[in-house]
Amino acid sequence: MGADERGVTRRYGRRLQQVGAGLFLLGLLVGLAVPRFALPRLALSTHLLGLMQGLFLLVAGGLWPRLRLSAALSRVGHVAAVVGCVAAWVANLAGALWGAGSTMVPLAAGGVRGTALQEGVIKLLLLSAAPCLIATAGLLLWGLRGSPESE
Repeated sequence: MGADERGVTRRYGRRLQQVGAGLFLLGLLVGLAVPRFALPRLALSTHLLGLMQGLFLLVAGGLWPRLRLSAALSRVGHVAAVVGCVAAWVANLAGALWGAGSTMVPLAAGGVRGTALQEGVIKLLLLSAAPCLIATAGLLLWGLRGSPESE
């Protein structure tokens, strides 16, 4: 990996950490207001998801410069990580605010159903997040291949 590629992966790692810190902060703020949401149980899920995915992005960002990925895979992976974490969090937040989400998160939504548009937005966001996060986890595992001596 050349110096330019290392700089790019470092920037991507830093961006992941910035988004992760922001998501962690948003998760904390949602936690302060859980009882005020239309669906407090889904708000609690949103709070915990913000904390967990914020930490995930902080850790992924710290690892990112050490991964053995091409510049293109690094770019795709960092976008997938951000999209996956943010889309899942926004979907849960929207459901908690709207009082919707039983289509995709029936346990957290408690069977409460929103309008077709609201349920569709939540579904689209969650169905977008899942493959992004799975791809990110796969790239993290793939990028950690080999021995540490080869760095």
